[in-house]
Amino acid sequence: MFYYLFDFLDKQFDLPGAGVFQYISFRAALALIASLLISLVFGKRIINLLHKKQVGETVRDLGLDGQLEKKGTPTMGGLIILAAIVIPTLLFAKLHNVYILLMLVSTVWLGAIGFLDDYIKVFKKNKEGLAGKFKVLGQVGIGLIVGITLYCNDEVVVKEKIFTSGQSAYSNDVMGNSGSTPQMPVYSKKETKSMKTTIPFVKNNEFDYSSLLSFLGDNYQKWAWIIFIPFVILIVTAVSNGANITDGIDGLATGTSAIIGVTLGILAYVSGNTVFADYLNIMYIPNSGELVIFIAAFVGGCVGFLWYNSFPAQVFMGDTGSLALGGIIAVFAIAIRKELLIPILCGVFLVENLSVMMQVAYFKRMKKKHGIEYARANRLFKMAPLHHHYQKLGMHESKIVSRFWIIGIMLAVLTIVTLKLR
Repeated sequence: MFYYLFDFLDKQFDLPGAGVFQYISFRAALALIASLLISLVFGKRIINLLHKKQVGETVRDLGLDGQLEKKGTPTMGGLIILAAIVIPTLLFAKLHNVYILLMLVSTVWLGAIGFLDDYIKVFKKNKEGLAGKFKVLGQVGIGLIVGITLYCNDEVVVKEKIFTSGQSAYSNDVMGNSGSTPQMPVYSKKETKSMKTTIPFVKNNEFDYSSLLSFLGDNYQKWAWIIFIPFVILIVTAVSNGANITDGIDGLATGTSAIIGVTLGILAYVSGNTVFADYLNIMYIPNSGELVIFIAAFVGGCVGFLWYNSFPAQVFMGDTGSLALGGIIAVFAIAIRKELLIPILCGVFLVENLSVMMQVAYFKRMKKKHGIEYARANRLFKMAPLHHHYQKLGMHESKIVSRFWIIGIMLAVLTIVTLKLR
């Protein structure tokens, strides 16, 4: 909104300083500040409103230290995060950008699914919330929308690399001072539709989904959607559920998401900037730089919410926030074609997800082999997901959260390093 206003003022009246809104970095900084202010200032009001409406968390006694003290803490605080993301994005981003529109739709869609789940739990007094099949149906629905949009929309393009002999800006970094003239990549002036994505740890690290269908003959590329769209649905569902499972102790999902958001912001900026994309020899994605404004609001919203969500939490995000956070991360990574980095970047979510799957599978196997009593007494983890296992071992939840954040930072650094580590 402000972008269009100041663009008009700059072009029509040559207003001094109005042109600064053309810079992504400036608008991203404003989005970050605005999201922090919204979550900090209005967050308290929303928490008080939730208190007034008696929107309190229902806690099952799982035998965890300090667990029953959380009973009655307001939930559905994800509304604070959603407002802190959506409002600054509407104010400072280019709203005609297909990537921004896709992120806004994904945020509202997944937030609505989570809100419905929390509403059923809190107001309908149904501890199960929204039936799992409806949650998955909603996640599949947004995955389908994202997949079809990215596959079909004419604005979703890349600039292919072509190799020419000569010296580039980074040839000394690559070749030293040998004086040789290597084959260096430059970007084609023509924008093309492509199903290529970034694959880590591989030189010239691009993978084309359509290549999996090369056995279909000369026109195999037109069938790429058969691979791409289901894969998008899988990623959105998996990461969304991973964030939902991770949201079990104060500040864990919020802080982890903020760390991931900062990393995605860096990746989006370099992918949408020809100079950095050329230097790092990565895929250049026109118009994707605008996503930096969205992710700045995302990070600001998470950090601002952490003010109230850190131990001891004054509010829980509920599924309203956790489903949306995971889905946003997944869609964003897919949009900047870094989805194959998700197992590294979202390693905390992945391990939490796997711990639940392993616990269930191991329990079923032991039950079948030795009986129910043996299975109960010999679980793989004392409790799943993994953060509860450490709670059962007697570790304080604030220490668990801090250590998971440290691991998240290490994984974030490793993710960025993959741009050069090939």
